[in-house]
Amino acid sequence: MLDTLFEGATVVDGSGAEPFTADVGVRDGRIVALARDGRVGEAARERIACDGAWLTPGFVDLHTHYDGQASWDETFSPSIHHGVTTLLMGNCGVGFAPRVPGREAALIALMEGVEDIPGVALAEGIRWRWEGFPQFMDALDAMPHSLDFGVQVPHDPLRMAVMGERAVARQAAGADDVAAMRRLLAEALDAGALGFSTGRTDNHRTAEGLETPAAEADTAELAGIVAAFQGRGHGVVQVVSDFDLLRGAPPGPLGLPMPVWDEAARRRFDAEFDVVEAVARAAGRPLSMTWLQRDPGGEQWRAIQARVEAAAAQGLPLHLQAAPRGIGVIIGLDASFHPFMGFPGYRELAALPLAERAAALRDPARRARILAERSGRLAGDGTPIPPLVDLLLADLERISARMFPLGERPDYEPRVEDSFFMRARRAGTTALAALYDHFAAGDGSALVYFPIFNYNDGHLGTVREMLGHPQALLGLSDAGAHVGTICDASFSTFVLTHWVRDRAEGRLPLAQAVRMLSARNAEHLGLTDRGRIAAGLRADLNLIDPQRLQCGAPRLVRDLPAGGRRFVQRAEGYLGTWVAGQAVQRDGVVTAARPGRLLRGGRATPPPR
Repeated sequence: MLDTLFEGATVVDGSGAEPFTADVGVRDGRIVALARDGRVGEAARERIACDGAWLTPGFVDLHTHYDGQASWDETFSPSIHHGVTTLLMGNCGVGFAPRVPGREAALIALMEGVEDIPGVALAEGIRWRWEGFPQFMDALDAMPHSLDFGVQVPHDPLRMAVMGERAVARQAAGADDVAAMRRLLAEALDAGALGFSTGRTDNHRTAEGLETPAAEADTAELAGIVAAFQGRGHGVVQVVSDFDLLRGAPPGPLGLPMPVWDEAARRRFDAEFDVVEAVARAAGRPLSMTWLQRDPGGEQWRAIQARVEAAAAQGLPLHLQAAPRGIGVIIGLDASFHPFMGFPGYRELAALPLAERAAALRDPARRARILAERSGRLAGDGTPIPPLVDLLLADLERISARMFPLGERPDYEPRVEDSFFMRARRAGTTALAALYDHFAAGDGSALVYFPIFNYNDGHLGTVREMLGHPQALLGLSDAGAHVGTICDASFSTFVLTHWVRDRAEGRLPLAQAVRMLSARNAEHLGLTDRGRIAAGLRADLNLIDPQRLQCGAPRLVRDLPAGGRRFVQRAEGYLGTWVAGQAVQRDGVVTAARPGRLLRGGRATPPPR
């Protein structure tokens, strides 16, 4: 007898082939029957009439930061609401293992600063049941979870475990240091870690505003560490870098560096890309890097593309992690950032409950006073706000052309006509005043969408080009991170609504989109048992009503440990999500099933719980 029989589904099998109608039978966590345009004759404990709903493989998210949350949240919310069944954490070089007892605060400060996860929540929620990386893996796998997950070894904790204070001081690693880091990485890979990650961007800072420990690691260190991959046959490398766009840039407003894509920037770029290529050669494993259109420096993405294409033509396995929409922030009175938080008149109210704060802001005298004030600097004091925000806000009136109301049905490709710049012009006022009135309205929960990257032209044309590139991988959701500024765990739902169903031009074919969300990412990670709907593979599945599918509005909730707040965004239209044949979500409600396991590279996937 089958456990579950999906009848009359529109199967989008993850291979890139055109959708087809079929019955799909599941038993013991695997797909055991697939009947195109026919019927599966076996009896089943549960028969689900699909009525043409899409049946897709479960989605694979390459770029999450659930490293802390996984130790207290069994469900990986909000990814579970967006069709994700497998995820990878330990990205960008930050994480919580290996750990030196007594040095936990340094790891928390690193994650808090780089990924905007409240340090108090991490300190309250994490139970430090490990020291070495294999112990970390065992500790997470001992917990019940809804979804399957893999881990990468992050460079910063690795460096801190070996070099101590010298790592925090960003001193160069000696040969013995590199050898020790290589041994620890090898140990983790032998235990099944799925990769190694490193962060090399000037925008990543600790909670104290310091550069991350491995930000300036040289080629010898990086190549020496990743030599641990040799002879092991599994694992990937992940790199985030701004390719030294900020370093050496001329000063702009507030004296901060203003990125310019000129000859000097190009030379710095080539030197940094040489480092990335050297790492890929030393590892001999697939390497993916962040790919986005920066602003300023908007042409850099083309240079990244050209170098990757040249390397791939020579057989080097370089890949580009691309996002399906703008990379930016959600702004609100209770979010991590809004433009008035540096104004003296606002600071007097900042501790009030949200609705009271909004009411106080509506007082005409206070409004006039705040709008006449000047803001202090927002970044540079250890806050999670990157210096780029200060650069942008120094020219708020112009930049407000890229700030948009974020309503109940979020529009992630808004028109310039709907921006606060144009709102202000039509009202005969300033953008600052228009933003003020937006935030002060009602109970103060109004939000603003501010796409900083990938939106230089006021539309997502560049993103569409990126998504179509043969070396592109769908990634960069940062699920579990930047909890007070973004909620991009909804990327998968956005792809299927905006790019497949709703956009007037340049739509993605459904089969291509599902392949990017599932099989392509699974293949990159070497996970051969999932990502497609085929007999013998795992029954990681989504059943989706394409007409009802929709991203909800992001909501700020206080469900982190110690009352920490985060954005959560749910979705409509997922009729169910199954991990190894067990339903973990039905019609938006998370079930009690916890089949998720830690994935271990080079080994068969453990059976579900």
